Amino acid sequence: MKKLKYIIAVSIVFIATSCDDYLDQDNLGEKDVNSYYKSPTDIEEAMSGVYNALYTVGVHSEEQIAANLMDNMMLGGGGPDDKTAKWVDNFEDPVEDTYHDMWKQSYNGISRANAIIEAVPKTDFSSYFKTAIEAENFKKQALGEALFMRAFYYFRLAKFFGGVPLIMTYDADRYVARSTYSETFAVIASDLKAAIETMPATPFTSLPTSRYGHANKWVAEAYLARVFLLYTGYMTNIEKQATADLPLVGGGSITATQVSAYLDDCINNSGYKLVSDFRNLWPYSYVNKSAGSNVLPWAAAEGLAWVGQDGMTPTFGTGNLETMFVQRFSFGDWNWSDNTGYIYTNRLVLYSSLRGNSLVPFGEGWGWCTVNPKLYAGWSDLDPRKKGSILEVGKAEQGTATYARDKGDHETGYFNKKYTSLQHNDGTGTNKGMFVQMYAWNNAEIQLMHAQDFIYMRFADVLLMHSEITKTAVGLNLVRARAKLDPVGYSLEAIKEERLHELAFEGLHWFDLIRWGDVDTAFDDVIQVRNSGVEANYKVKYRPETKGLVPIPETEMRILNGVYTQNPGW
Repeated sequence: MKKLKYIIAVSIVFIATSCDDYLDQDNLGEKDVNSYYKSPTDIEEAMSGVYNALYTVGVHSEEQIAANLMDNMMLGGGGPDDKTAKWVDNFEDPVEDTYHDMWKQSYNGISRANAIIEAVPKTDFSSYFKTAIEAENFKKQALGEALFMRAFYYFRLAKFFGGVPLIMTYDADRYVARSTYSETFAVIASDLKAAIETMPATPFTSLPTSRYGHANKWVAEAYLARVFLLYTGYMTNIEKQATADLPLVGGGSITATQVSAYLDDCINNSGYKLVSDFRNLWPYSYVNKSAGSNVLPWAAAEGLAWVGQDGMTPTFGTGNLETMFVQRFSFGDWNWSDNTGYIYTNRLVLYSSLRGNSLVPFGEGWGWCTVNPKLYAGWSDLDPRKKGSILEVGKAEQGTATYARDKGDHETGYFNKKYTSLQHNDGTGTNKGMFVQMYAWNNAEIQLMHAQDFIYMRFADVLLMHSEITKTAVGLNLVRARAKLDPVGYSLEAIKEERLHELAFEGLHWFDLIRWGDVDTAFDDVIQVRNSGVEANYKVKYRPETKGLVPIPETEMRILNGVYTQNPGW
């Protein structure tokens, strides 16, 4: 059995990558582009360092948590002491450095990617491979993957902060002013275009399982579409500067026609496809196969089976052909230094699970990001994704009949089911976490046991983006058909509804609200909630002057005194 090999390698990361900590520190690394990056092993270790920058100590700096808290379909939640979640949900800055780890880690990833981008073209790897073609493909994949990851981190920064400092070489001056929104997106687009043109066009089904979740040519094509939609929508609907193309560095642009061609390539040649049932993407459908009280009747009756999260040959499941790009998680231990025992477990699962309730198969968490009842009420019961996405408490068929109310704030009776703590009996009468049992981990501490991948990109989104960009209904209706829903004609409203239902709680809807220009009116509802047992009305106070951006960390503002300007509204 594979034992979390994808995360145990982090011990290598801290040795193999330089200490290139963001903009407010000097580069203290012992290894540089001249003394390292000489062998495939060097490159693989360095690439692990690039991916390692996905992990943040500050929970509000996790992209998926930040985006879900700001989304109008999820509330702050938590308990009386979870004030930061409530403040973020209300577009207030809890502390001066709420998102500092996102800023720091993104620039760590960029710096590490820069080193690979500079070193790989100058390095001859031919002596490590049997054929010149193998050596060349390795080189192309390494370069393209580093370009993609640099674009990924700049895109993360741009989504949250807007225009940011552009650090494009490993030893570049790090004390530079912020670039504009358009200049930042030009770098993102140029890197993604180069990554697409560089990485081998190997179908996903032909890649080794060790590449599962990594970036490849098809992931870059999908991300270019996501970048295109956010940029053109933001410029048109937020900045009120009607924009139809995505700029490139040095002039030129990428058009909707070009993006749709990239998506056509991804759809037709990548090997990715929709799994047979939407609900099989989520680990609860594996728990449902357990015996006795662990079985959810509705799921067992419909024969659900989790497809796993290990590519073509999963240890559990039938193969996952839909998931394209993920953040992999593992377990931890409080004895690890620098809080690393905490950051490598999936905290979206921990923080958004049932507060104060340890049930079977749904375990306990902190109760953040409670679900807006408006989403549940407006979602047809004929759509299996409703029950497959939202966990309703107090329901025997959901495994929540014994749920004890009044354990948290902003309690609505609905929780995120895609990313939720899962547990079942270990055969001795003790309930243990699902992943703890699967991977034979010896620490069952509820804060350290959530090894579920977070999915950044899956094939369903590719189909929906293709429909939106081409203004055709083909991809839209393929996604609907998977949910056994009748076809519809293309309209932007149909796209909006489908994206809301297909991609709920996946950290995307907040950015959809922004790019469509719907964010200013998305928070008009008064929501009935219970705050530690007390009935209350809740209304989010979105501030349009922020333009959907979060504040630049105050630490960075002070260090570069006068170089940065703070985002509007903060």
